[in-house]
Amino acid sequence: MRTLYLECAMGASGDMLISALSALLPDRERFIAGINKALSVTGTAIEIKPLRSKGIAGLHTDVRINGVSEHSHTHKQEHSHTHFPSHSGSRDLRSIQELIDRLDIPAKVKRDSKNVYDLLAQAESKVHGTTVDLVHFHELGAMDAVCDIVCVCMIMELLSPDKTVVSPINVGSGSVITEHGTLPVPAPAAAELLKGVPIYGGDISGELCTPTGAALIKYLADEFGAMPQMRVIKTGYGIGTKEFSRCNCLRAFLGESGSENPSTNDQIVELCCNIDDMTPEALGHTAELLRQRGALDVFLIPAQTKKNRPCFLLTCLCRPQDEHRMALLILRHTSTIGLRRALTDRYTLSHRTETVNTDMGKVRVKHSEGYGILKRKPEYEDLAEIAGKTGLSIQEVHEIILKFLQHQ
Repeated sequence: MRTLYLECAMGASGDMLISALSALLPDRERFIAGINKALSVTGTAIEIKPLRSKGIAGLHTDVRINGVSEHSHTHKQEHSHTHFPSHSGSRDLRSIQELIDRLDIPAKVKRDSKNVYDLLAQAESKVHGTTVDLVHFHELGAMDAVCDIVCVCMIMELLSPDKTVVSPINVGSGSVITEHGTLPVPAPAAAELLKGVPIYGGDISGELCTPTGAALIKYLADEFGAMPQMRVIKTGYGIGTKEFSRCNCLRAFLGESGSENPSTNDQIVELCCNIDDMTPEALGHTAELLRQRGALDVFLIPAQTKKNRPCFLLTCLCRPQDEHRMALLILRHTSTIGLRRALTDRYTLSHRTETVNTDMGKVRVKHSEGYGILKRKPEYEDLAEIAGKTGLSIQEVHEIILKFLQHQ
């Protein structure tokens, strides 16, 4: 099983996550060129360079907004936002989501990026006692966070770990200066996002875990705890610019674990309910919403309930840390008044996605393997695009691509 472990002994921020994770990529320069091309429409770009902290060599990411480094601003803009829709120089959640939709990046990366920003907006709205649609982010802070989030989600898609484990997070101590004044550490939005996540303070004075870092960790982590037993393949050090008494870095470890035996640590939650008074269209909308918000899978099964009434069995599969959020979505968007819950183990094959240049064009192919099993599956969207261009059926395109892969 391909396992990613993130050690957050000095907290987590968007740029530190980009730096540590990018060190695990087989071709970091290619990633930088590709993501900067995609982000050009937002006026942002990243630059990843070597940096040392307490004698330890790693990487540091500098986000440039309209050619100006984020560190040239007087204070961290991700804490700056207003709740007045008419405020100039700000963006609301909808405009940010529309901006992400315009980026030339895979559909899954768009979906993950919007989900992470949604978590950020929900936290800000709760902290300030308003609604999500009235939360407006400072323009610079919004672009900085979009860049961080899209980059991290893109790297995670390229790495495609089967499981992501995160250590307890050091949030720091003391206070942080924001546009709203001096706030306690962790900042209120970060504290809201870190509910249910193991955190601790300590002797380091300052903000170690930013709201953007907290949102990314909350969304990406499958579980929290000590490093699992694994054969490490690569390590990455994401170095921060602040000087502390200890090495200011976030470490990432990529390795293999449990490849020969069924995993007892890979657990998912099943949320189920019977529904007999909703239209198929309304149920379909709910299922798609759950998928967009991070559900691993959602499916509907026709059934028969009391008094022989026809109904649908709605089942949502999700990560344990997403259980509460998924349950509230189901209760809000369906007519059910209760859910059944089950925590279950599962067998999984490790998987990764690579883009293959074929005679018919570029096709993304998902490779799944483990326990002596190897499977390869071309992505439906790419097959459909080729079918539309050539006039062939999707099945014909699928067979041609599989034959091409067999001869590679």
